[in-house]
Amino acid sequence: MNEDLKVNLSGQPQDYLDAGAAENVSAAVSSQVPVVDSQPELTVNPWDIVLCTSGTLISCENAIVVLIIFHNPSLRAPMFLLIGSLALADLLAGIGLIINFVFAYLLQSEATKLVTIGLIVASFSASVCSLLAITVDRYLSLYYALTYHSERTVTFTYVMLIMLWGTSICLGLLPVLGWNCLRDESTCSVVRPLTKNNAAILSVSFLFMFALMLQLYIQICKIVMRHAHQIALQHHFLATSHYVTTRKGVSTLAIILGTFAACWMPFTLYSLIADYTYPSIYTYATLLPATYNSIINPVIYAFRNQEIQKALCLVCCGCVPSSLSQRARSPSDV
Repeated sequence: MNEDLKVNLSGQPQDYLDAGAAENVSAAVSSQVPVVDSQPELTVNPWDIVLCTSGTLISCENAIVVLIIFHNPSLRAPMFLLIGSLALADLLAGIGLIINFVFAYLLQSEATKLVTIGLIVASFSASVCSLLAITVDRYLSLYYALTYHSERTVTFTYVMLIMLWGTSICLGLLPVLGWNCLRDESTCSVVRPLTKNNAAILSVSFLFMFALMLQLYIQICKIVMRHAHQIALQHHFLATSHYVTTRKGVSTLAIILGTFAACWMPFTLYSLIADYTYPSIYTYATLLPATYNSIINPVIYAFRNQEIQKALCLVCCGCVPSSLSQRARSPSDV
């Protein structure tokens, strides 16, 4: 009986075909299930969410600084124009990070990639150049203390702004004009579609500008230490105030340079030694701290600059605290 059952189950072609047909149907159904599950492969990278969040915070902070400076007639000194340039560059960088997130998951195309990377490169380049311009202005305000308030200083400031933004825009246009790795992926850097050579040039330029800013900062410290007495004699009626505000400006500049080095050095050095074959997590891990520099900059100015503090108080509560209104403003007070 058992043998007959075995023969009947394994030997009859009709049952075999029915069983085979059933298996084919179940296989077909099971083969369709993974296709349905894998269809929504639009998984969002958590690192991209963090970068987009960082870009949103950058945009909000720097938009406030830009609006305050460019809509307040009293903030037209060269230093405030350069601070406004820095805030505008950081604002565009934040917008670039947001647009990069939107285009990466909604409008994927070569054109959007090139436009996004061009905007990010141009804005971050303008941010670094603005830091260099602030350092140069700080040096000139101390080295040429007597003639700093002349019309020539304002003209020189506008020339610096035109040059730094022109250079930054040119750097941002390079990927759009063809200097990219979309057609030859073997030349890609850690940030696609930038080429390895393009990323190396940007990294070396950042290192050069930081070295120049550091050298200028050292000279500023020497001037403050060596000529503080002469400056006090020339401005004896404001000797204490001038020295305090100058020292405060130098300390603010040191904070800016320190945050710049801590934020940008990891990504700059990584871009020099790595390429597209390296895991993307290293790129995200070094690029994210670089965005923090644009978050920290407006915080430094909001908390340390008296005039910006006054403008913020007027906007928020419609009044200026007596502790701020009684303190005089100086261009050395960064």
